[in-house]
Amino acid sequence: MRVSSGRSNRYSAYSGVVSSAEDSSDSDVELLLDFLNTTDFEQHTDLFDDPVGWQAWLTSRNLTDDPAARAIRDGLRAAIGGHPAPPPPPTAVRIELVDQTPTLVATTAAGAALAAATRLAVLGEWHRIKICPADDCRWAFYDRSRNRSRTWCSMRVCGNREKARAWRERAKLG
Repeated sequence: MRVSSGRSNRYSAYSGVVSSAEDSSDSDVELLLDFLNTTDFEQHTDLFDDPVGWQAWLTSRNLTDDPAARAIRDGLRAAIGGHPAPPPPPTAVRIELVDQTPTLVATTAAGAALAAATRLAVLGEWHRIKICPADDCRWAFYDRSRNRSRTWCSMRVCGNREKARAWRERAKLG
């Protein structure tokens, strides 16, 4: 297990070790963000339009394709502040006992993303998944700030651009 960095620990007797539950939520965050970011607004690309790239993405995560994957991705992005999209179709996710623990299990990309989103929602972390408001970015990111107030995917890039635009607008007026 990894030693925590930059996170507050809710336990008073802090040992410096992050629990395996947090490790699993980190992998859920990683999978979900990778899935949500299969579209790139800055490059005007969509991994679903590249059959070879999409298959490589699936293979690297030991997942299978699902005809509803694009609709699930677009629905999840809309739910966290992306462009409006119709509600996605239902997707099968099983609950199995894994090491004596009830676990959401999915083998398709859409099912795995929904299972990860569900686990984050149960942990109260779903609202930390956000979409960068920059029109030329729209990247999904995880807000690790203590008070959940992060706005930009990167303050150095998107936040800085927006602040520079706002300053130029104010300078024109004044």
